[in-house]
Amino acid sequence: MSLAGETAKRGQPCIARTDGAAFTPAPRVVQGKVFPALCLAAISLAGCRAEPASNQFPDAERDVAPIVSDQFSTEDARDRLGEAEEVMRLSGVRAGMSVADIGAGEGYYTVRLSPVVGPRGRVLAQDILEDVRDRLAQRVQREGLDNVSVRLGTADDPKLPGNSFDRIFLVHMYHEVTNPYAFLWNLREGLKQDGEVVVVDADRPARRHGMPPAQLTCEMAAIGLDPVRKVDLTGGEAYLMSFRAARPRPEPSQIKACPAPHKQELPGPPRPAA
Repeated sequence: MSLAGETAKRGQPCIARTDGAAFTPAPRVVQGKVFPALCLAAISLAGCRAEPASNQFPDAERDVAPIVSDQFSTEDARDRLGEAEEVMRLSGVRAGMSVADIGAGEGYYTVRLSPVVGPRGRVLAQDILEDVRDRLAQRVQREGLDNVSVRLGTADDPKLPGNSFDRIFLVHMYHEVTNPYAFLWNLREGLKQDGEVVVVDADRPARRHGMPPAQLTCEMAAIGLDPVRKVDLTGGEAYLMSFRAARPRPEPSQIKACPAPHKQELPGPPRPAA
């Protein structure tokens, strides 16, 4: 077991520093204040990389949904829909895998992925809001999820260790990514050779908190990711699409933005928490 695993075993699940250098345990709460402590272990990144600035990437030529909430409904209500179990089954998640939950929010998917990948697997849960990250870290610690680490990312970069994940999940959040080309360009480096990016979203316009599958496919293809499956999920507008790296990652200057879909976009409901 790694030092990170040993630290988590002692009741201190790790939070990754945004520079990727090391992990710190979940913050401790003392008199209502959060105090992160230093963790002994690190999950190494694939060297230090000089990443391009976000302004080197094309802008999205479509609408982007606002982040309106990190909560959607009670977890019992979501469980009755059975989406998480269906998504994990269709994605082929199994024991021993390393998976990432991007835009993890309150951790609905994170805590359900943890027992599926088991003690030999690992889950990295990421969010871009510090208070959300802290609440999730406290939940991970409270529920004793020894195989889960929590990371603070940025809007343009999820800060994933390179060549590390069998599955990277983007659940009901991709329509809120403000710079999809920078975000995906950075994210795909976290995939293992045969890893997959798994997107769950609704087939409706972005401003209504969805993502048309054709638009998603075009934006993934711009970063060299091609679809391997598409499945309509049970009981609603949601669908699952998964993608693998099919071509070398392009330079930012080579990326061509996809045109916006020609659909009227109206305000819609908040996204589900991932």
